Amino acid sequence: MKRTATTGLLLACLTLTACGSTVSGSPVGAESAPTTSEKSSAAAPTTSAADGTPCRYKTSTGQPAPEGKDVGKPAERAKDKPATVTLTTNLGPVTIELATDTAPCTARSFVHLASEKYFDDSPCHRLTAADSLSVLQCGDPTGQGTGGPGYTVQDENPGNLKPSGAGETVVYPRGTVAMANTGRPNSGGSQFFLVYRDSMLPPTYAVLGTIDEAGLATLDKIAAGGITPQMGEQDGAPTVPVKIQKATVAD
Repeated sequence: MKRTATTGLLLACLTLTACGSTVSGSPVGAESAPTTSEKSSAAAPTTSAADGTPCRYKTSTGQPAPEGKDVGKPAERAKDKPATVTLTTNLGPVTIELATDTAPCTARSFVHLASEKYFDDSPCHRLTAADSLSVLQCGDPTGQGTGGPGYTVQDENPGNLKPSGAGETVVYPRGTVAMANTGRPNSGGSQFFLVYRDSMLPPTYAVLGTIDEAGLATLDKIAAGGITPQMGEQDGAPTVPVKIQKATVAD
C-alpha cells in the first residue's frame, strides 16, 4: 500500500506498492505494500533473469537514496547461488533464504543492499494485522515509508501462488518475504514485507525468499507487541519499535 507523506508511506510500497505510486494514501514515488481494501488486477507473471540474461536496475529519478545510504547499483550480471540473509533486530533474528532461482534480480539487489550495510540501523516502520494482510514492512532507512535505494528493480512477479478465492488475489503464505513497489511496473526498490500470517494480495509483489522458524517466532513476538494505529486500527507503526541492527549475508 502507499501512504501520504504525513503517514510516512507506510505500506506505500506494500500495496504492496513502493515509492512512486499512490496506494491507500501513500505518496507517488514511494514504495508501499497493499492496503487491505486495495483493488488491483492480477498481473501476469513476469519473466525473470533466471535464464542468465542481465538484470535491469534503473536510476530512480527524483528519489535519490537517503543521505549516507547511496550504495550504488547491484551488478547486472552475476553468478547467483543460494544465499541467506540474516536480519538481526532488537527483538530477535530473522533469517531469509533467498529465491535466487525464481527472482534472481530481486535477490541480487537484496544481497547488494545487505552487503553494503544499507539496512543496518534502519527501522521496520509498518505493521498490519488484518485477516487479509498481516505483514511487517521494512527497508526504508528514513523510517517514513517513502525511501528507496536510488534505483528500481525489474518485476519478477510470482506465478505459482495459490488463488485466494477472493477476487484477483493470491495467497502470500506465512513465512514469505516479498518486495514492496509503487504499483507501477518495475518500481520495486529496497522496501520489503515479512508475512507472519497468510495474506491475500495481487500477484504483483516479487517473492524474495522465505523465513526460517526462528525468524517466524521473532515476527510473532513483534506482532504480539501491538500496533500504534496510523492507517486504521490494524495498520500502523509497531507499538514496540523494531530496528534492523545489521544484515548479514551468507552463501
